[in-house]
Order: sequence, then C-alpha cells, then structure tokens
Amino acid sequence: MDLTDEGEPSFRDRGSTTPIRKGVYVLPNLITTAALFAGFYSVIASFHTDFQSAAIAILVANIFDILDGRIARLTRSTTRFGIEYDSLSDLVAFGVAPGILVYRWGLEPWGSWGWLAASLYVACGALRLARFNVQYENAEKRNFIGLPIPAAAEVIASTVLVYYYFGGEGTTRGHFVLLLVTYALAGLMVSNLKYFSFKETELYRRQPFWVLVGVIVLLKLFIAEPQIMLFAAFLLYASSGPLRWAWVRGRRLRGRMRRRGQVVPLGASGLEGAPDAPKRRLGLVRRHVRKTAP
Repeated sequence: MDLTDEGEPSFRDRGSTTPIRKGVYVLPNLITTAALFAGFYSVIASFHTDFQSAAIAILVANIFDILDGRIARLTRSTTRFGIEYDSLSDLVAFGVAPGILVYRWGLEPWGSWGWLAASLYVACGALRLARFNVQYENAEKRNFIGLPIPAAAEVIASTVLVYYYFGGEGTTRGHFVLLLVTYALAGLMVSNLKYFSFKETELYRRQPFWVLVGVIVLLKLFIAEPQIMLFAAFLLYASSGPLRWAWVRGRRLRGRMRRRGQVVPLGASGLEGAPDAPKRRLGLVRRHVRKTAP
C-alpha cells in the first residue's frame, strides 16, 4: 500500500499490475492555489470596505480557475486530488468571498435577512460543488446542471463594479433588489436548470468567418466598457437557465396541445380549425334547413 497523487492509501485494482505513482501535478494545483489566494484577498478587502478591490479579486480568481482546468486537460494531469482541491478553492473564492462581499456591501442593513441571504448563498454554493463532484464521472459535458458557482460569484462582483462605474459611493444602503438577487442566485445554483458549459467550444478549429468578426467586436466592447460588458454577460448567462427552461416548456406544451387538437393551425380561421368544427357545421346546416323549410 502506498500514497497516491490523491494523498490517500491506494490499492491495486483487480487484474492491474501497475501501482499508482506517488506525487501531485504541480502546475495546475499551483494555479488553483493562486485562485484560492485571490479569493482570500477578496475577503480581506471586504473587511476593509474596499469593495472594488474585492470584486476585482473575484474576477482574477475566476481567470485562474479557468486556467487550471484547461491546463490540467491539455497536459492530461487531471486527478481526483485536483478535482477536490479545486472545489475547496472554489468554495472560498466563489462562495465565501462573494458572500461576505455582498453582505458587507449591501445586505448588512437588512439585519438577519441580510446575513441569512449571504449564508444561504454560501451553503447553496457548497451544495452545488458537492453535487458536481459526485456526478463528475457521469456529468454531461455540454451542459451544467444548476448555475455554476463561479458564474454566480461574477454576477455579484460585476454588480459591485458597475455600481461604482455609474458613480456610486460606499455601500448600497440595503436595496431590496440586491436581497432578492442573492436569494435567486442561491436557488439557481441548486436548481436542475441546464446551463451551457462551453467545454466543447473549440476555437482552435476552423470556424465560420462571422465567428472571428463577432469575437473581435466583443473584445473591443469589453476593452471599451469592461464593467458594463461583464455585468451584462454574467447577468445574461445567469438568466439563460430560466429562459431556456421556459422556452423548452412552452414548446412541449404547444406540442401536447397540438396532439390533442386544441390549437388552431396557422392560416385557419373561424370554425375550420376547432376540434368540434364538424358538430358546429352540422348544427348550422340543421338550423338553415329548419328556417327554409315550408
């Protein structure tokens, strides 16, 4: 029995003759540590009421979080230890840090309702990460189940940045909308709504020409107005889950109604498309016969 790269005792699988090597992959775990440091710095900045720096630190942590996963996949250094360590780092950087930020910045005047909203956000973020780890082997690559915790954290961070961009000072003095948004983000993280994962997006392969033009335009907009674009992008992504659910639900409902014959087809008018049209036509014929009969 030896120690695996997950740091736990390992046993050889049945039929396997090659033991698992010792050690951990340094580069991806080092980047994960940088994301953890950025999240912890955000907590310190929130305590010192430097909310802009706290929000920027969360954005930086998100960049490191994206890099460590990409590098681990490119170098084929994905391990169970790295997955668990990444989740612990995410809980600090995208759970605790934005929870403290939103509480100190806008929820503190709400008293118990404020800290309950912030603590619920952290708890739902932890549940979201735990569910992801349990379902990692069988998870769908194209979609996430529930709002990813980094996206939820970026909604809070970008909201803070756009608030100061438009001339805000100090705290928000307890806006009711911010309280609702915090509860909504907590609910979206533990929901079963599907969110596009972007894992299968391969920009290094050949793409249509308009994709290149669109990326260039987006980059220019992000450079010109980063606060507004970040806020719009993350808010749109957080809203995409409920909007997608409503769209799919509407299509299914319309399909069921069509199968039952309860929807008038396009182009039909009057009684022609109604399910009881034959009976109505027969009734009209009978009335006409009675009126014209001698």
